[in-house]
Amino acid sequence: MPVPRTRHLWAMAAAVVLTVTAPATTASAADAAALREVLFVANNWDGTADVIKSSGDLAKVGRINVIPDKDARMAAINADPIKWIYFMAIRNSVGEGHDQFADDMYSTPDGKSVVVSRPSFADVVSIDLATGKVNWRFPVSGYRADHMAVSPDGTRVAVSASTANTVHVLNIDTGKQLGSFATGDKPHENIFTKDGKYIWNMAIGDVNTDSDAPWLDWTKGDRHITVVDATTYKQVKTIDMRDKLNAIGLTDYSDAVRPAVFSPDESKLYFQVSFFNGFFEYDVATDKITRTKTLPKNPATSDDRTTMVNDSRHHGISMSPDGSKLCVAGTMDDYATVVNRTTLQEGPLVPASKPYWATVSGDGKSCVVSESGADQVTAIDFATGQKTVSVPVGDHPQRVRLGHVAADWTSPSS
Repeated sequence: MPVPRTRHLWAMAAAVVLTVTAPATTASAADAAALREVLFVANNWDGTADVIKSSGDLAKVGRINVIPDKDARMAAINADPIKWIYFMAIRNSVGEGHDQFADDMYSTPDGKSVVVSRPSFADVVSIDLATGKVNWRFPVSGYRADHMAVSPDGTRVAVSASTANTVHVLNIDTGKQLGSFATGDKPHENIFTKDGKYIWNMAIGDVNTDSDAPWLDWTKGDRHITVVDATTYKQVKTIDMRDKLNAIGLTDYSDAVRPAVFSPDESKLYFQVSFFNGFFEYDVATDKITRTKTLPKNPATSDDRTTMVNDSRHHGISMSPDGSKLCVAGTMDDYATVVNRTTLQEGPLVPASKPYWATVSGDGKSCVVSESGADQVTAIDFATGQKTVSVPVGDHPQRVRLGHVAADWTSPSS
């Protein structure tokens, strides 16, 4: 009969499909099992990255030299007067007298490489984690590379070219540019939405001048958030926090949006601005600032805006996976603290030396801050707000990112 024969053919086809696809599924599981989750710590001033355990005692796993091509890069800079001028300007301004060799970094999904933005070299490079050699190099537009973001699927990386008011989006495996888009002055933080459909870029304007008084705010440049379609890289909208701050009477506050983090449902954005010891809550749907949180000042910290490094009084904010707690790095006030997102009540002020970034541990239980003034990273328990551990790293740690290496990975011999 036709019907039984049809069913028989479908059964045979299904069996063939299962036979063909089963090995691929098994291989994929094996690949995942062969990876180890870690935290990459970008040591900006010495051009290294420490690789540490992603949770618990944050024990050191290894270290990577992210400037193995330093001689070649310096030769190119020394041969070009304009590049040399910008190189020295970065050292003597944003670098606080130091070169900036490792700003941001992400590993590739297969755990074989790490991609690093290098401000002083104005580029992004991929470093082979087994050999320590450069896989590819992408020179950004202009003369300085800055913050990056990786797409949720790990295939694309967005990097701010801060002197060119441009964000480049690259294939993380090949370094090939997939697209780019224009921003406000001095693009800084980048965030992919969790569905991978949009990229949010925050432009912070000029942060290296001493024209820091509120009445001179207009000299800082065009600072706004640019939201683009992450497929076409076309602008979807811009958000100017100047109007939002004015609407709640904060006309003397800077509108330079620094680090920021979305709530789990992406309905709220929590962000820091220049000179401010605290953060704001922004409602995406209503396009309004809904709450302001002012955090304690350190009595030893000067209120003189010109003394704040790169205009950032507080720089670093993250959120617990369940969205109940925020973790804030009080950079110039030398502490970090966990804040209840419902009440905005801060917990204990955990002493920290110039904490410059805040991220979340692999198990989601802790906030991890980079103490750039003490060359260490510190974990703070989200539940108690108390410090659990500090571990030494390289010179001036800044960005700390979760990533993966091979399960048996050790530092490259080179």
